[in-house]
This record gives sequence, structure tokens and C-alpha cells, in this order.
Amino acid sequence: MKIAIVEDDINMRKSLEISMSDYKEFEVKTFKSAKDALKGLDESFDLIITDINMPCMDGIEFVKTLNGRFEVIIMTANATLGRAIESIKLGVKDFLLKPFDIDTLVDAIKREDKIQKIKKTVHVEEKNARGFLGNSKALEVILNIANKASKTDASILLLGESGVGKEVFASYIHSNSSRVNKPFVAINMAALPENLIESELFGFEKGAFTDASEAKTGQFELANGGTLFLDEIGEMPYGVQAKLLRALQEKEIRRLGSSKSIKIDIRVVSATNAKLEDKIKNGEFREDLYYRLNTIPLHIPPLRERIEEILQIAEVIMEQNCKKYGFEKKHFSEEAIKQLLAYKWPGNIRELLSVVERAVILSETNEIKADELFLHNRI
Repeated sequence: MKIAIVEDDINMRKSLEISMSDYKEFEVKTFKSAKDALKGLDESFDLIITDINMPCMDGIEFVKTLNGRFEVIIMTANATLGRAIESIKLGVKDFLLKPFDIDTLVDAIKREDKIQKIKKTVHVEEKNARGFLGNSKALEVILNIANKASKTDASILLLGESGVGKEVFASYIHSNSSRVNKPFVAINMAALPENLIESELFGFEKGAFTDASEAKTGQFELANGGTLFLDEIGEMPYGVQAKLLRALQEKEIRRLGSSKSIKIDIRVVSATNAKLEDKIKNGEFREDLYYRLNTIPLHIPPLRERIEEILQIAEVIMEQNCKKYGFEKKHFSEEAIKQLLAYKWPGNIRELLSVVERAVILSETNEIKADELFLHNRI
């Protein structure tokens, strides 16, 4: 990660430069003024850390001049609420009060780095999302509702079989919302051990439990300002459900081991392939949380009910994999197309992804033949 530090105080500048040299994952370049930084900055920098109070051009004016080209962390010894609010409005990600220890700065940098990686991943996912959400009549009504809902902060519950593309759908909703330039963070409840879900969602402080050797930012904090996608919500432990409900109602969370509440501003999209009504009857899911998450329910139909989309999605997958593996553009034979459309796809889009990727890899020519799909014995 390439970082620019802009600090007029030579002692502070040298101190930060020396301290940061211990972290091999960071490449640091320092500047003694905002004007020097503007001359030396290029698109290779990932993050700018700047003081506010500097001669000639202060940190706020400097950030305005950057015009959103870089992510920025501000540091100052003379913080005022007005200056903090002004910097936040300009898109500044963090505000560090001097004096601070190097661990505090590194935590802020790593937090920003993680958010940037999430953004880059989401940008690719959002770019491809529409290709995985075709134009079948079965999906048209759902997409119309999703487009309307995306303009609001209403909670959305995505329903449907495993593999129908619920995360892609959630990403599509995020990309059409006012939060598109903020993080999209996805977490799968079924993929986490039960004892780790709470700390993963809300984070923890150093020393909160035996193995907590350093503080950890939770997914709620990482998604702040953006969208949090909670997949397989029906698998969330009952005890954690109450804390999730409180976070959604109070718009604040508390890290494990902390007495301090953190305000959050997120939009929640959740998903399940389970019947939550049955889980409520069995005492496995809170009814109040269900109604909180279920403001706008969207049932995504299985791929077998969206036949018009199958070839469209398959071609998107094929194109992506040709680029991924450095192959020339390929196409499906007529017999292969017939098999793609005749197959019932019990694994939905997830299965289609696997089948097409395998066919792209194993096909001997630029035409993918029917027998290279390996579907003939399953139809």
C-alpha cells in the first residue's frame, strides 16, 4: 500500500517516517507541505495522511484540491467539531487526534485498506451483476420492485433456493442505491462458527477474550455508510439475533469488551433459502427481527423458471472465463445450447457457473460442444 504523509512539523514527519518503516506492507513518502504534495502525488498512491494546520494551504483546502481522487485520513493537534464535520463532508475517512501512538495510525490505515479492497471487489461484482440478472418475465417484476426499493433505506429480504444469485442481487440493489460509492460488505452466517459470529459482526477490543491480542473492526463498522448483506440469515444463532435487532433499531453497535457505542449508518439486505416462518414457530428465529428484516420481501425464482436467461448468463460466464484463462473468445454449439436450455439446473446459477467454467477449460476448440458440458447424462 503506497501512502503519502503530508506534515509540516519536521519532527512529527520524521517520527512517522521512521515508525512506518517497520511495516513492510507500507510504502511511505513524506511531504513537508500541501503544495509539495500536489506536485508529487500521482495515481499510484492509495492513501493520503495529512495534517490540518499547515502554512500556505491547510489540510482542508488540500483535501478540497484533491477533489476525491484519493482516500484521506486527517491528523491534528487542535481538533474542533466544525473542522471534523467539514472534513467528513469532504469524504475524509478518519480523523486522528494528536498525539496518537503508531498502533492507532496503523489500525486506521489497515481499516481503510480493507475497505478499499472491498470496494474494488464490489466494483467488479457490480459491473457483472446485471449480466447475471437477465431479462426473463419471471424476473422482470422482481427487478422493478428492487429498483424502487434500492432508492430507499428499507430492509430487503431476499428469498429463494440456494444458488439463485441472492448475493449478486444484493450487489445489484447496492449499485442502484445512493450508497453506491460506499462499501458493500457481505457475510455468510452459515460459513462462520457460531462462537465467532458476534465478534465478526460487531468487532472486539484488545483483551476482550483470551485470543484477542489486538482490536478488530466488525463488519458493521466496515459497512458504515454502505450496505451490509447478511446471507443465510436463518442460520444466525438466536442469542445474536437480539443484538442484531438492537443494532438495527438503535443504529449503533458496541464492540465486544467495550462500553462505548459506535453510531452506524447502513442499509441491510438479508437472504435465506430457509422458511423463516417455520423457524419462528420452532423458536429458532425471533419474530420481531423477522419483521424488521422483511420490510420488502423479494422472492428470486429458480433458474429453471427463467429459461430466457440461461443462455444470456452462460455467455457472460463464458466470456469472463475466457478472459480469466487467456483463451480466445468461444461460443456454444447448437446442440450445447439445446442441452443448456433443457437442463433443470437444481444448483441454479452456482451450478451454471461451474458447468460453463469447466467447459471453457476442457473444450478443444473455440466451439463448446454438448458433450463438453457433461449434462447429457443428467437431463
